[in-house]
Amino acid sequence: MVKLNRIYTRTGDAGTTGLVDGSRRAKHDPRMTAIGEVDEANSAIGFAALAVPQDAAEALRRIQNDLFDLGADLATPGEDFAPSEMVLRIIPAQVEWLEAAIDRLNANLAPLTSFILPGGSEAAARVHLARAVTRRAERAASAMAAAEPANPAALAYLNRLSDYLFVLAWALNADAGGDPRWVPGANRPA
Repeated sequence: MVKLNRIYTRTGDAGTTGLVDGSRRAKHDPRMTAIGEVDEANSAIGFAALAVPQDAAEALRRIQNDLFDLGADLATPGEDFAPSEMVLRIIPAQVEWLEAAIDRLNANLAPLTSFILPGGSEAAARVHLARAVTRRAERAASAMAAAEPANPAALAYLNRLSDYLFVLAWALNADAGGDPRWVPGANRPA
């Protein structure tokens, strides 16, 4: 269990941060960048949760908890991605939950006939922002995975999460009158 008596430790003043295994990394290390981007995505999702209906807010809170697990996963270097009592790892069941949630939302939506512009209702705009930040977290985790081992389930989770957020924004706008659509070349002079 986490217990913090003091927030500052001074251990990072020289530009390094500790990982779960006790090793230290530069704060600009790809692993630390990925962890930071996941934290930003989690914050953006928390902002979006303030504007969505209760059922969507509950799903987003669940996802926020998963993102803390994912941050702990990324903060645990190594090649063994099996979870244990002492090691948090994202597992395929968490990815499958996102897939089922996407399928439930998508079941009530008409097929897309154009790309959607991020925006529409305030709730959808916040979710689109969270989606874009999640995509950045996915890119950072992918860059880290190119340099050292990463849990494939964690990478899949981030990929599926951006899909979920896209479909959630689409569903929110469907309930609010529709999405703004991209019109290719609409502003070019004739």
